[in-house]
Amino acid sequence: MKFNHLIQINDPLNPLIDPLTREQLWRGLIMRAEAPKLFMPHLDDCRLDDKSLDSVRRELRYGELVIRDKVTYLPQIQVLYEVPAQGEIAASRMSMTIEEPQEGVLFVRFEYDDGQPDTGDSSEAFYNEFRRSAYKEADIDTVRVIRELTVRGELH
Repeated sequence: MKFNHLIQINDPLNPLIDPLTREQLWRGLIMRAEAPKLFMPHLDDCRLDDKSLDSVRRELRYGELVIRDKVTYLPQIQVLYEVPAQGEIAASRMSMTIEEPQEGVLFVRFEYDDGQPDTGDSSEAFYNEFRRSAYKEADIDTVRVIRELTVRGELH
């Protein structure tokens, strides 16, 4: 399943939304990678390894399930999550890319690829639609947490 969607971060026509700077947004996306428990309360543990300016390897634990991934940074532009095939988990990718079609008008494009071809199976289509909805809600929540961290002064 391949899926992508945009979330608008700044809207100059809506004065009720406090604008974020590109730097604040970027720091929030990095924090989602390096402090994921702030964004995923159901995550039990996250260990970082091989941390550098352009990537980090992580080990995420959800109960008995352990997932290892690599997060790569394209500074101020993109955060790419890559999960290699491991056990019963297929290889997958997810990226968050900052887009700025006009000065100060920021969006984040979330792109998912679970590495599985679309088969056209109706039960799979139903499941994929459910996953798309869950991913979108999680991404909206990511932006909400980034805004909260900014208000608390943690992303300046």
